[in-house]
Amino acid sequence: MAIHVAITRKILPGKEEEFQESLRNFLGQSFIQDGVHGAAIIRSFPGADHNEIGILRTFKDENERDAFYNSEQFTKWEAYASTLAEPAVYRKLEGLEAWFRSPTPPPRWKMAIATLCGVFPTSLFLYYATGWLLKNLPVPLRLLTTATLMVGILTWVVMPMITKMMKSWLTRNHRQ
Repeated sequence: MAIHVAITRKILPGKEEEFQESLRNFLGQSFIQDGVHGAAIIRSFPGADHNEIGILRTFKDENERDAFYNSEQFTKWEAYASTLAEPAVYRKLEGLEAWFRSPTPPPRWKMAIATLCGVFPTSLFLYYATGWLLKNLPVPLRLLTTATLMVGILTWVVMPMITKMMKSWLTRNHRQ
């Protein structure tokens, strides 16, 4: 199962350009490492603290994540980056946060609505697609089978589409 990590760094004053250039180079080179599935840089909003930067990383699994963070490539980057920025804050994104990857997840009520938009049609699909196959199974086995299919479909198919389609609404500041 994919692992998502959110990293936040505060760049030292006067080191912004050097840090951002070296970060772009490092991110590009990091894809050589097996198991690195994604990386994104999130810059500050206009008027916000421009010295803070967010990095989102996706790995194939925990073993690949650990291999990356223990690699010589990462150790060298971290040593160099520490001369340009304060120590990084790492946060593993789990559950709904992993579907809504951003340095600041949307409010829970927005995550709930987006999740409902994925769960409802998926449950209808599963009911009509598998209901007749599962109707003779004991209820606990039927529910386990349906729940397993639901989680898999939501995780790898539906929720990535839902979050992409609803991205502007999910990330919109509710005060605007």
